[in-house]
Amino acid sequence: MSILQALNKQFINGEWRDGLASRKLPDLNPYNGEVITEFQMASLQDIDEAYQAAARAKKEWDEVNPYVKSRILERAVDYIDAHEEEIIDIIIKELGGTRLKAFFEIGLVKDIIREAATFPVRMEGKILPSPVDGKENRLYRIPAGVVGVISPFNFPFYLSMKSVAPALGAGNGVVLKPHEHTPIMGGTLIGKIFEEAGLPKGLINVIVTDISEIGDGFVEHPIPRILSFTGSSQVGSHIAQVAAKHFKKAILELGGNSALIVLEDADIEYAVNAAVFSRFTHQGQICMSANRVLVHQDVYDQFLDQYVKKVSSLKVGDPYDPDTVIGPLINDRQVKSLMSTIEEAIGEGATPILKGEVTGNVVAPIILTDVTTDMAIASKELFGPAVCIFKFASEEEAVQMANETPFGLSGAIHTRDLERGAQMAKRIETGMIHINDGTINDEPIVAFGGEKHSGLGRLNGQWSLEEFSTLKWISVQHKPRQFPY
Repeated sequence: MSILQALNKQFINGEWRDGLASRKLPDLNPYNGEVITEFQMASLQDIDEAYQAAARAKKEWDEVNPYVKSRILERAVDYIDAHEEEIIDIIIKELGGTRLKAFFEIGLVKDIIREAATFPVRMEGKILPSPVDGKENRLYRIPAGVVGVISPFNFPFYLSMKSVAPALGAGNGVVLKPHEHTPIMGGTLIGKIFEEAGLPKGLINVIVTDISEIGDGFVEHPIPRILSFTGSSQVGSHIAQVAAKHFKKAILELGGNSALIVLEDADIEYAVNAAVFSRFTHQGQICMSANRVLVHQDVYDQFLDQYVKKVSSLKVGDPYDPDTVIGPLINDRQVKSLMSTIEEAIGEGATPILKGEVTGNVVAPIILTDVTTDMAIASKELFGPAVCIFKFASEEEAVQMANETPFGLSGAIHTRDLERGAQMAKRIETGMIHINDGTINDEPIVAFGGEKHSGLGRLNGQWSLEEFSTLKWISVQHKPRQFPY
């Protein structure tokens, strides 16, 4: 039996079974609309059983030697290596991802698991002095408890694992709810990987359902102490409010409207390559994608000419074709939303110097010029293969334009003067920005996260360890203390 055939079940308390809801969830191929498989949806009762199982298994996980925990997590990478071709096939079928995207995502997944595998031996504490005679202050880093993870459809394997593996490494139980359009890559495959790696039964659970079935039940459940959500800013805001109401911590990795800035002294050919990669990788369905390309007026015409030629050469269509760069968007709703935004911008005066055809869920590249910062499109996240090109006259104007958005996730600056770029980067309101590179970057030991509407908290490396653990102060009074009464 292939991996795909075995992964259309809920994974609760170490058992693969159907959900208790009455409705079924079809898992569709976004390129051709074929039904890959179906899931019997999970109910609120399933969610409760999953959280209860995670809480019980967490106590068992507490007793496992840290070096054994590390080896279990490392075995997850071994499983991925052994099944890489099957996993690539699922990414193409379920996400509409190209082979290039699949290799990229799998590499990120393996890196984050390897980093998380170090966490069990990094749960370090401190002994601190006290103004009280005879007191020893011990500060212990301990697991938070149980973590609820909600992941998106664009990079579901990685963006689920980005929270799941570190949460497990820090000693927690986990309940994962993948996006309903990517239940295998974002969910049940991850359950299978860790089952085969040897995690205790019930430590990780995977719930496949949709919000119309469970409402806020996943977030409101009393067991999870932390909720890690990756997705839209609108949904993230709602989750943060519900979490705060129930005294839970929310870690939010949300949307973006990144600007890639090309200064007058940039290497134009190199900047074009970086800008095309930053916008059109995975059809533009990446939160860090460069929605906006800001080009100095002195090099604008040269840049635009090369940019249009490069984008026009990208192969569009079937993600199974190894030469395809731009495959389908995840569903028809995303296509309609993108095209509605594009038509609105054109109506406001934007010029479509390249406007490809829409075939099913496949949208060929769209390049808009004459976009102004007061147009609606300038402040929106474009989750598709469309880009806005702006012209600026000065560095000050570029900074102002880059900051004129409610988002603040990523960005890039191209210049031959590296320190000029670094100083300019400090003035741009983002959590991350890259000099002479693309806007799409994520590394296992570097803090990842956004400002403004792009999120709360930081993940990767020591920041994930801190996010998924807490500190406990235990004091020891070695000799009697003198009390005032």
